[in-house]
Amino acid sequence: MSDIKDLFKDEVVTKALVRDVTLPHGAGTMALITLDNGHDHTKPNTFGPGGLSALSEALDAIAARDDLAAVGITGKPFIFAVGADLKGVPLITTREQAKAIAELGHAVFRRLGELPIPSFAFVNGAALGGGLEVALHCTYRTISAGVPAVALPECLLGLVPGWGGTYLLPNLIGPEKALRLIVENPLANNKTINGRQAFELGIADALFEPADFLEESLSWAARVIKGEVQVQRPEIDRGRAWEEAVERARAALAGKPQAAPHRALELVAAARTASRDEGFAAEDEALADLIMSDELRAGLYAFELTQKRAKRPAGAPDKSLARPVTKVGVVGAGLMAGQLALLFARRLQVPVVMTDLDQERLDKGVAYAHGEIDKLLAKGRISADEASRFKGLITGSLDKAAFADADFVIEAVFEEMAVKQKVFAEVEAVVSAECVLATNTSSLSVTEMASGLQHPERVVGFHFFNPVAVLPLLEVVRGGATDEATLATAFAVGKQLKKSCVLVKDAPAFVVNRLLVRLLAEIMAAVDEGTPIEVAERATAPLGLPMTPFTLLGLVGPAIALHVNETLHAAFPDRFPLSGKLAKLVAAGKKGVYLPDLTLDPEAVEIFSGGTSPSTEEQVRERALRALAQEIRIMLDEGVVAEPADIDLCMILGAGWPFHLGGITPYLDRIGVSQQVTGRRFLPPGVASLPA
Repeated sequence: MSDIKDLFKDEVVTKALVRDVTLPHGAGTMALITLDNGHDHTKPNTFGPGGLSALSEALDAIAARDDLAAVGITGKPFIFAVGADLKGVPLITTREQAKAIAELGHAVFRRLGELPIPSFAFVNGAALGGGLEVALHCTYRTISAGVPAVALPECLLGLVPGWGGTYLLPNLIGPEKALRLIVENPLANNKTINGRQAFELGIADALFEPADFLEESLSWAARVIKGEVQVQRPEIDRGRAWEEAVERARAALAGKPQAAPHRALELVAAARTASRDEGFAAEDEALADLIMSDELRAGLYAFELTQKRAKRPAGAPDKSLARPVTKVGVVGAGLMAGQLALLFARRLQVPVVMTDLDQERLDKGVAYAHGEIDKLLAKGRISADEASRFKGLITGSLDKAAFADADFVIEAVFEEMAVKQKVFAEVEAVVSAECVLATNTSSLSVTEMASGLQHPERVVGFHFFNPVAVLPLLEVVRGGATDEATLATAFAVGKQLKKSCVLVKDAPAFVVNRLLVRLLAEIMAAVDEGTPIEVAERATAPLGLPMTPFTLLGLVGPAIALHVNETLHAAFPDRFPLSGKLAKLVAAGKKGVYLPDLTLDPEAVEIFSGGTSPSTEEQVRERALRALAQEIRIMLDEGVVAEPADIDLCMILGAGWPFHLGGITPYLDRIGVSQQVTGRRFLPPGVASLPA
């Protein structure tokens, strides 16, 4: 135990504070444990060896008493507990240490369900991972309707819910619902559910409003103890229905290379017949294996990037320099412009004015934004009052003079330098000298775009990714003249928009598009040489990317892909050759190589046919990865971003690079490609991988 504690010497210990509570209705005395690490909600409760020991000691004291009717456990304000303290995990060097951590969690948590008196979890705030598991060990659970997040995110990181989750949850709510939380949601961008949804799933036995949650929970617990409330839970079908749920989940995971979800699925499958001891022992073995895997180290690295580096962008100016934004202008009324108008109105809650060349386009753009608001209302995501307010904020005007009092104007017009320069010149003529002019360009030079303006220092790149409401990345591009106040305002606005901002140098196609186009260029070159499209498509499958290369081409659109290809070819002709076949695909008016029914379009196949030097899947994949390693090294040498971590963050948040690979640079390090191509690693040994 002391050996494990040494690894977690930086643990912020969550204390288990015990106080006696006299229950109403004459139900007796409850020992109420409050989990509290001594910090506010911005530093949530977690369980490391110290926190587990504190809880165990509290339970020792409770078990020694014979005057208690029940034990309860709750959290500090807004937080129940958010799982294991993982800071010491990268320092674990032996499987024995890993298994000891797994066994310790079980040894402590299971005591809550094995006391001679009933135990109650009063889930008052966020309950994630081990935080949800400690509640599952209790005899009964209540939950607040104000709880924002309930989840078992372990599979995203490369773990399984290994402190009882894969055994207790399916035996409580059934395997289908359990697998949704254990496997499906973590792989769906770490989706969470709220307190009301947790109650509806059967995770909690009672739901109370946050204002008097603890008081109502104690009253309910008293009635349970007195026998006045009978907790009814549905019988779980342990026959064919359980097996079918597992089979459906297994089919959904087919082809996904991550080890953790498959391991979690097998644990849930075994929970149908396993005893509690057998189920927990199997979790111990699974955790011991997964903790000693590169997949977990990679997942923790990716998690650290998205949770910490994304919130403190490298190179961002002092936020005190940011100017207030009280009105926003959007130049253009197409699909992207409509998405931007909606995002700015919802997040900044300031007036947003759209402009375009004619009334028909303008009306269509405003109508699109208003229609999306109606959809949010229908889904219950916003209230009727909010819907009315947001619609009132989004208006249109044919005259750019409507931007006169705007503090931030973003253009989303055709991706052509002359067009964007003309737009900015027209906007500059009507706005104040301090109004920020932002461009959503995907590849053009921000410096050149601003070069003809009186105030080029107020122009900044603000590159969103489609769909704007979903993808969290925002590439903030500093042009050659962009000043600190403009940049600070851009970062402040990005944060208000709830985007993860990365500072990027004004270089062709910035980060994500540059790397994706390099990847596509190599794969298309292989197809040009005679590799069948189907073979090229399968080449990246072992990486677990969110979509295949030609599916991505269809999503982006061949015309846009060709434009970015042309931009990069002009800058780096030796590394980004022009694809004549892609140009033919665009000329033929094709939206991709697939038909709407997802079969290959014979005409597109014909365009890409020919060539006498086909490659295998492995050869295509190696070629693409070597190209990515070369391009990343060049980008780092050029100073496109501050560090490899920023490239990893961009690819995870903007391109869906899989969490289980940890980021593109550690992956290339682990498989040796970065060393082979560039002669050195991107990251130090042991980062996002097992210690060397």
